[in-house]
Order: sequence, then C-alpha cells, then structure tokens
Amino acid sequence: MLSRSAPSFAHGLAAALAALLMLCAPAAAQTPPAPQQQAGERPRVALVLSGGGARGFAHVGVLKALEAARVPVDMVVGTSMGAIIGGLYASGMTAEELEREILGVEWGNLFNTREPRQLLSQRRKEEDFELSPVLQLGFRDGEFRLPTGAVSSRSLEMLLRRYTLATRHLASFDQLPTPFRAVATDMETGQAVVMDRGDLAAALRASMSVPGVFSPLAIDDRILGDGGLVNNLPVDVARAMGAEVVIAVNIGTPLAGRDTLGTVLGVTTQMVNILTEQNVQASIALLTPKDLLLAPQLGKLSSSDFDKAVELVKIGNDYADTVRQALERFAVDGPRYAGWVKSRSAQALANADRVGRVGAIRFEGVSDERAGRLARALDTEPGQRMDVPRLEADLQKLAASGDYERIDYTLSRREDNGTEDLTIQLRENAWGPNYLRVGLDLRTDFQGEGAFNLRISHNRHWLNESGAEWRNRVQLGETVGLFSEIYQPLGGNSERFVAAYADGSVNKVELFSDNGDALALVQRQGVKVGADVGWPIGLRGTVGEARLGVVASARRAQPELISFALPVTAQTVRWTERGLRAAVMADQLDFANFPSRGYRGQAELSWGRRQVDGGDTSDFTRLESSFTAVKSWGVHSFNVGGRLAYTNQIPLAAIDEYSLGGFQNLSGYRTAQVAGNYLLFGRLTYYQRLPYSVGVARALFVGGSLEAGNAWTERSDITLRQLRGAGSLFVGADTGIGPLYLSIVSAPKGYTGLYLFLGRP
Repeated sequence: MLSRSAPSFAHGLAAALAALLMLCAPAAAQTPPAPQQQAGERPRVALVLSGGGARGFAHVGVLKALEAARVPVDMVVGTSMGAIIGGLYASGMTAEELEREILGVEWGNLFNTREPRQLLSQRRKEEDFELSPVLQLGFRDGEFRLPTGAVSSRSLEMLLRRYTLATRHLASFDQLPTPFRAVATDMETGQAVVMDRGDLAAALRASMSVPGVFSPLAIDDRILGDGGLVNNLPVDVARAMGAEVVIAVNIGTPLAGRDTLGTVLGVTTQMVNILTEQNVQASIALLTPKDLLLAPQLGKLSSSDFDKAVELVKIGNDYADTVRQALERFAVDGPRYAGWVKSRSAQALANADRVGRVGAIRFEGVSDERAGRLARALDTEPGQRMDVPRLEADLQKLAASGDYERIDYTLSRREDNGTEDLTIQLRENAWGPNYLRVGLDLRTDFQGEGAFNLRISHNRHWLNESGAEWRNRVQLGETVGLFSEIYQPLGGNSERFVAAYADGSVNKVELFSDNGDALALVQRQGVKVGADVGWPIGLRGTVGEARLGVVASARRAQPELISFALPVTAQTVRWTERGLRAAVMADQLDFANFPSRGYRGQAELSWGRRQVDGGDTSDFTRLESSFTAVKSWGVHSFNVGGRLAYTNQIPLAAIDEYSLGGFQNLSGYRTAQVAGNYLLFGRLTYYQRLPYSVGVARALFVGGSLEAGNAWTERSDITLRQLRGAGSLFVGADTGIGPLYLSIVSAPKGYTGLYLFLGRP
C-alpha cells in the first residue's frame, strides 16, 4: 500500500494524529514491539537519509559513527540512495555488515546494460564483431524508440532482492527491526509517494528510479520515479511517523558552477539539481533546535562515483566523528544501547524465515508458450530446495538474451504444503523486438590510401513464440553487402537449431606484385546461400556453436584496370560452387575489443564441386581457421592470435580469397597486398589500460604488436623462411562506435607511416 505525503502545512497535525493512533492502537495491531526505550525516558529518534547517488555511500559512515556513539534509532526514512541504505539498515543489517556488502560489490559493472559477455549466446557475441553493442535503436508499433534507461538496474534489483529476502512475508515496514519509510515520486501526478508496506526490494528500487538513468517502476498501478524530485530529505515523513527528534543527513549534489552550463547535459543536470535543492531547503526549514542536520563535505565526488565507495564511506564516518559531541545528546548508556541492539537483532532473527522448497514456477509478462520454453532453460525446478545463487544465475541467463528490460522474482508461501511458489516477473524491452544498430569502418594511411564503410543491422527477436530470429545486415562504402538469416530453434527439450541464410557482396580489390606494385583493380561480385543445422556448445550455447550444412555460391571477377606486367588476359571470370560445410566457433572473451581475458576460436571446412565459366567441374576444398587468446596481469594484457587458411585451385582473379595486409594483419602492407591459396599468420599484441576516463569510450589503451605471416600460391612454395615481418605502436580507445586506433605501422618489405583505423582490425 502506498500513501501520499502530507502537505507541509499539516505536518504538526499529522504528527499528532500519528502519535494518537499509536497510543490508541489495539494490541492486535501488526506493529511489532519497537526496539527502543519506553516512552518518556528519551525522545523517539528518526534518522532521515537523503538521496544523492553514489554520494549516499557516506550514509554508511554516518551509521557507523551513530553506532559507535551508542545512538539508538527508532525509525528510518530515506529517499533514493538514502532509501536503499536506510532500508537495508532498517531490515536488520548493521553498519559493519552494510559496509562489508557495499565494498564487496563491483559497482563499475553493476549497472551494465547487458550481462557479462561470456554469458551471452554465440549469436549475441557475433553481433559484437559486426557492429558496436552500444549504439542501439529499437522499432516498435511503427515508431523508432530509444532504451528507456541509460543504465540497467537488473543487477541492483537482484542485490536488493537477496538482501531483503527475509522480509518477504511482512505485512508492513513497521514490522522491520526498525520501522521504515521510502519516498518515491508519482511520475504521472508529480506527487510524493510514501511507501510503508509491500515489497521492500521494489520500494527501494522505485525510490532510486533516477529519470533518464533507471527506468521507472510500476507499483500498485503507479509509475514511480526517484523520490528526490519532490522530497529528497523527507523530514516531514519522519514527523508523521511520530518522531520527536530528527537526525537528518544531507549528501545531495550541490549546484554546479557556471563553467558546467555550456552543454545541454550540464544545463539539464543543473535543472534537476535546482529542483532537488529547493525541496531540500524546504525540508531543512522544518528542523528545530532539538534536531541535528549532518552534511558531510564530499567535495567534487559526484553521484556517479560508485567506484569511490571506500572513500565515501570513510568521509561519512570521519565527518560524523567530528560531530560526536552533538550526537551525545541522542546517546544512551551502554546497557540501554546493548538492549536496543539485542531487541533489533531478535526482531531480525524472528523475521528471518528460511526459504524451503520450490512449489510452482510461473512467469509474468510473457505468453504461456514462451513461458514454457523459458522454464526449460532454468536449472531451478519445482520440488527443489530453494537455492538463491542458482536462481540468480538462472535469471542472469534470461537477462543475457537482451530481450527484457526488467527481470525480478517473488516468493509466495503455500499454506497447504509449506512450499513457496516462484513467480518470475519479466518486462520486455519497450524499444524491441526490432533492434537496429549503426556502425562505421574507417581506415587511412594519410598517403591517399583509405576506405570507409557504413554498416546497418536489423535483428528481429521472437519472430514466433518458439524463439525464431531474423537477422539482416546492410553495408555501404568500399564494400556493398547484404546479408539475411532466419534462425529457428527446434522444439521440445532439444537445443538444436536450423538456419537459412543469403549473403551478397560487391567490392573492388587490388592485385599486387611480390614487391608491392599494384598490377590490377578487380571488381568482385558474389552471392552465397546456405542452410545449416546447429548445436550449441556449452550450457545454452554460452561457449559457442557447431554447424553442418549445405552451401552454394556464384561469383564473378571483372578486371577494371590492369597492368601489362600482369600475365593474364583482361577478361571476366565466373564460377560456381556447391557443397557441404562444417563450422565450429567458441568465444569466451570478456570484451570483443581490447579484451583482458578469455579466448576465441573458429574453423570452417567446406568441400564440394566447382565449375568455372561453364567448363568442366572439379573438386574443391577450403579450410580457414583463426584463434585469439588473452591473459592480463593488472592493467597489462597480452593477446596472442593466429590464422591458418587453405584452398585449392582458386581462379586467379579471386586470389585475394585469403589475403593479408592492413592494420594488425601485417601492418605496413596494403590491404590484400599479400594473397594466395595457402596462408599462415601469427600476432602478439600487448596493450595497457590507461588510468583515464573518457565519456565516449569504455577505456583508453596504449600498446603495440609484432606480426609475421605470408601467403603462397602453390603448396611447394611454402617455407617459414619466407615469412614477412611487421609491427605497430598504437594508442586506442574502445568507443561507442567501435575500437579506434591511431598507430605507427612498419614492415621491412612494406612501408612505415601513420595509420588511423576505426572498426575491427
């Protein structure tokens, strides 16, 4: 149940009525014995904690100081991060436990919009090598849509659910070890909403629904946003609960200076801060000389500095220690404080209801057919004893699909058999199920050689309720390409799938002599169609996949410019191929660009019949494989990669079927300068992550590479003595549109110069 906060002119009346109701409440009321001294011995103390994002970690330091000063708290009221810290404290956690849990969380990864890359299916991983995973646009109901939140709150919700699981059966927040209220904002009416009962985890999450950062939360048919918009320091709510004195802790972000107002983001942030600061000042005006206002000096630490948790906790603790004398008037002697602590602990222990066996498993937010498919993917099953880590792993797998903006669960006890029914709550992305992404490839050697490609992808998830997908990709620029694939999982308990695809491209390729002279410019056109049956590798395909299928292709190579030094006639060559193919891929890299650990390997073997220009047919065999393995020590990463390829009797005009050249692919050679039927390549790359933060990039790096490889036309020509060497030194950034490199490249038989590269090397 949610109740709106009282208007400011009725604060005194509300407080009096609340006190009267508490005095007159019958013995059967659900309010537990309050863990405080008897009325009249000391005033009822309320702790009010403001919002402020990461700055709210300072609240933990203040709580530690309150405990050290032996200040018993009779009720807690919080907004946003203040609600989260205050709610967990009210649920029975001590300040020391709060500090330990908060410092144990990897806050830098907690708000990622998707799960760790190793947990993604192979299809999702492959998209990383096609386009950036950051720039995403949705299409739904005839309109383009952006994601509703800049970051994901799924991991935070899971964390809150775990911490508050013991409170799931309480009728109201008055039954917590310390009575509690959380404040949110009704995003439709703009009014404050005081949450005093219901799902504690959801209440804490709703109070911190920062607009534009976290998606708002629907509770009791209301759309709730961050409470800081209307009541960031809810002193009035504490008065309404019957507080006689208030300890208010304000850690809100102060107004920024003029130098930050030169951008739209800066002005927008300042507007929100102005609104918040105005309601904070109104709340401070409600404080009396009996109350205490604490305002830790957090300096330039911002609401987004979640990686500064240790520093923020210390600042809060150090500041509260400086006002120890002011806290003494709220303190009690040792025996009384020990009694208060014991009462709180006893209430927390009484609330701690051990989770038993799982009853029924239900899904909310999806169709029955899809729910059945999702249920088969869970390790949690009816009849098992509830294992929270296993359930969280199940939900993480659902989140890895990228289809749901919210994933949560609730447990409800069945009185007939003592089991607890598990309800998994899903909310599909409001910007799906059509996902569009845009990416760029750009390269130049600053000597007149370069290329540009624009890539656009479309992915339609859940084309049917059995999980089919339709994937399309368009490329414009140096290469014009079009790709489309239908992917259909097979029914039942099988994880196999079938896929059908078509791939067409047009590009221009230069042919070079051994000393690097350009001999010809050839336009290549090709179309390939195929169908596969596949099997996932690892649990639900999180390691990789294997495919076996049929494939047919038609290609044409037409010379546009040709040198007299090239010993071929200037004629168009056409050929077709039909055959079978087998492919396997495994990918456990933590990042597609500048990975710090993991591996990736792929291999494809195809064989069949080839016909050239309508002439005789012949057998063909083609093998191509590549691998990457990464290991890091701190900020230092070593990346070992290689490539091996073979084919027989490639028509001369298509000799670049397997080629080397370009950045980190024999740096210092022109793209496709080294080509042949047999290819061998190896690379060792070192890069170090720099201690700088740039808003448009995940991280900045500096490093270099050593490379060796070659390609040969005939097998008899292969010798390791003919390997060509190359290398590069670079600075790089993992940006929202792909990896960016500015590099010095060099090769003894190539050239030395400056190279700019945006995209996949």
